[in-house]
Amino acid sequence: MIEGLSHITFITKDLARMTQILTGVFDAREVYASGDQQFSLSEEKFFLIGDLWIAVMQGEALPARSYNHIAFKIAEDDFDDYAARIMALGLEMRPPRPRIEGEGRSLYFYDDDNHLFELHTGTLEQRLQHYAQGAKG
Repeated sequence: MIEGLSHITFITKDLARMTQILTGVFDAREVYASGDQQFSLSEEKFFLIGDLWIAVMQGEALPARSYNHIAFKIAEDDFDDYAARIMALGLEMRPPRPRIEGEGRSLYFYDDDNHLFELHTGTLEQRLQHYAQGAKG
């Protein structure tokens, strides 16, 4: 039986830069750095974002950008603060996709390795409720 999400791994060409992004945007806490001791495929670091384990490993960047992404929940009141954090790190923001009212707002941005991240203010329950209302209208 699946108990939940274990961890998410990102491959990055620059561990120091990814550390800046994870700590600067997500307030991630670094809990491990392999340094010269490699127990996996390459040099790696582990972070916690809340209780979520994020692993980053040294390697080649993704060859292209896509809409594949990971989304993190943020409070509506923190939206502008997170936008400022992303801009301060010089990360490229993607325009938000069209949304129906009440679905929540999103910030989309790419890291230097072509990973797309989303910071979203809504919840699944809110989205389903608004989609159901839209289908009735």
